[in-house]
Amino acid sequence: MPELKLATEYPPVNEQRHIDSLIAQLRAKMERDYAKGRTLRDAHPKMHGCVRAEFTVDANLPPELAVGVFSRGRGFPAWVRFSNASGDVKPDSKPDIRGVAFKLMGVEGPKLLEGETDGTTQDFILISASRFVTRDVAEFDGLVKALVGGFPAVVFYFVPHFRVLLNLVRLAGRFTNPLAIRYFSVAPYLLGSRAVKYSLTPRGAPPAVDRKQDSGNFLREAMAQQLSASDAVFDFSIQLQTDPYKMPIEDPSVNWDESLAPFQRVATLTIPAQVFDTPSRDEMGDNLSFNPWRTLAEHRPMGGISRARRQVYRALSKFRHERNQAPHAEPSI
Repeated sequence: MPELKLATEYPPVNEQRHIDSLIAQLRAKMERDYAKGRTLRDAHPKMHGCVRAEFTVDANLPPELAVGVFSRGRGFPAWVRFSNASGDVKPDSKPDIRGVAFKLMGVEGPKLLEGETDGTTQDFILISASRFVTRDVAEFDGLVKALVGGFPAVVFYFVPHFRVLLNLVRLAGRFTNPLAIRYFSVAPYLLGSRAVKYSLTPRGAPPAVDRKQDSGNFLREAMAQQLSASDAVFDFSIQLQTDPYKMPIEDPSVNWDESLAPFQRVATLTIPAQVFDTPSRDEMGDNLSFNPWRTLAEHRPMGGISRARRQVYRALSKFRHERNQAPHAEPSI
């Protein structure tokens, strides 16, 4: 095994070929799936809700955590989008990975995303699983080829990649309320000179909601019911990398053991009571674009999956907005 260092990336030589393949495959899938009508995202197309929020950084953080947007206690207005991960729009009763993406507003300083260096927003992307389904971009490229290639291609792929199949089954789950899920960044990020992962944890037990068993959209309904009467509050926490082997940068399918480094809260995400289940808010949520590279350099994404996201997310977002003749612009405060 090669010697590994903390907060250090090790890109494979053939990674760009697989990134190019992913863009081509997913774009072709979007063209097939949405030959008529509105073009949705290649992943996370089913949105449970787009809500306004406030992201408040804790005061008096220790120096190792007080970096970038966490450098001083302050609040940022935010927009938050909750979704199902599946590329197909399915009933919420189906097992799936669930996602949350949120966008901070009014973040000063140059950003890393090409063409948006002067922007004032910063994005965070998390899912309901603490690890990714594949170990690298090449393996994910193979998975996408199999899934779009039909049953024979799926069998041919999963026979030598049985671990990926197990991950798909184990990481997908059934949930009752998007506001009651713990979410994880899966991929690592810089925090200054350290590598970290993020987690978003609901604070306290959520209120009971009436679930309509026959509804395919009960996750949206649960959100709407809770936010009609009360706020939803999450702790945003950071886990510092302490071991480059047990907490790898380039393999997001490996959990970073919390016994090696516990998550430490750095901020609070508060979603105030509100009405969000409206056509105008749905249109806004569908038009929003999230990319982890829309960030300050102090929080640069790390690892192969993040390097792929930089190009794949940007290319497919541009393609989707062009097909929908929708403005591709960041929201204002």
